[in-house]
Formats: sequence, C-alpha cells, structure tokens
Amino acid sequence: MAKDMTLLWGSGSPPCWRVMIALEEKNLRGYNQKLLSFEKMEHKSKQVMDMNPRGQLPSFKHKDYVLNESYAACMYLESQFKSQGNKLIPDCPAEQAQMYQRMFEGLTLNQKMGDVIYYTWKVPEGERHDSAIKRNKEALTTEIKLWEGYLQKASGSFLAGKSFSLADVTVYPSIAYLYHFGLSEERYPKLTAYYNGLKDRPSIRATWPPTWLESLQSQDTLKDI
Repeated sequence: MAKDMTLLWGSGSPPCWRVMIALEEKNLRGYNQKLLSFEKMEHKSKQVMDMNPRGQLPSFKHKDYVLNESYAACMYLESQFKSQGNKLIPDCPAEQAQMYQRMFEGLTLNQKMGDVIYYTWKVPEGERHDSAIKRNKEALTTEIKLWEGYLQKASGSFLAGKSFSLADVTVYPSIAYLYHFGLSEERYPKLTAYYNGLKDRPSIRATWPPTWLESLQSQDTLKDI
C-alpha cells in the first residue's frame, strides 16, 4: 500500500513532519519519498509544482489522490487505514470533540509562531516596526500560556484524553518547533513535560528532522517568549 504513496518533504517543517508521523503511526512505511531543501528553493521545482501548484511542502500523493494540506493528509490516512497501525481518532465523543478542537487550534499556534520566527524573512526591512515585533511576541506568549493551561488540566499525557491522537500528530511538531527556536523549558513546565515525554515515541523518533540532528547550534529566537 505504501508503495502507492509519494511524499516530497523538507526537514524541520511542522506540516511535513505531521504527515510523516501519521504514516508511521499507521505502519505505512516504504513509501516513495524525497527530501528537498528550502534553502535551495527546491520546493519551487517542477517536481513539486506538478503536484502542488502552490510550491509548498509537503506534497503528498496516494495513487492518483493528491493531498498537499498536511491536516487533510493526516485525516485521510486515518480514514483510509483506520484498521491498520494505531487508532488516531478516539471513540469517546468527549475525547473526539477535544481532539478536533485542539487540532484546529494548532493552526492558530502555527500562525502566531510564524509571525515571530519569520518576521524578518517575510517583512521587508523598510516595513519593519519594533511595535509589530513586540505585538507579535506578546500574542505568541498569550498563545503558549493557553497551551500550558490546557496541559495543566489534561486528564492524561496527551492533548485530547488518555491516548495519542490526531491532535498530537498535528500539534506536536509545532511545539517541538518552539523548543527548537529556544523556548524556555523552565517557563512552561507542562508544555516541556509534554514535549520531552513524546520525544521517544517510535513514530516521532523515527521522523525527527534530520537537520536538527545534524546541527547542534542552538537557536534563541524565542528565548524571551
């Protein structure tokens, strides 16, 4: 089954990582894959553009079905291979509702994280303002405190109930990204415990971004958050 799948991906990208974790959780290994470089602009190559006219990664295909949105790909994999590997959508209505809520809240976390991390890359130098940087950092701080609170009230070690679910598949890469960019482990103890507690889960360990393993250089973009 996995031989019918192709994944074009970039190391360190939370959207790419989500899809790779989902594939591992569903025991879908041996798929066709190609690691591309964002730095070399390989995500704008013809191979990617043919699959994904937005020129973004991941670009994912199963048979003739193309799913380039990472959430869509993860939900599709669970739907099509629900009896295979680990079950990623809980049966309990309360846990399922919380799972979907946390999943889609993860998109807000991603946006606010990107507003801080990519500010100098996205905003031309002449248009940058200290007030905007301050506002973005305050918004991200508020967002992270929200997630710290969610985990404080959690009934288990996961984002939605007592089992690993699509909420963790989709949001964990974003939380790991925060720590990769220097988020304080001391300031957010519950978030840190969640981050460290899932590092050794087989699907996460097997798909850990190779560039993060290669480079020991610490990032401090988020040290003040």
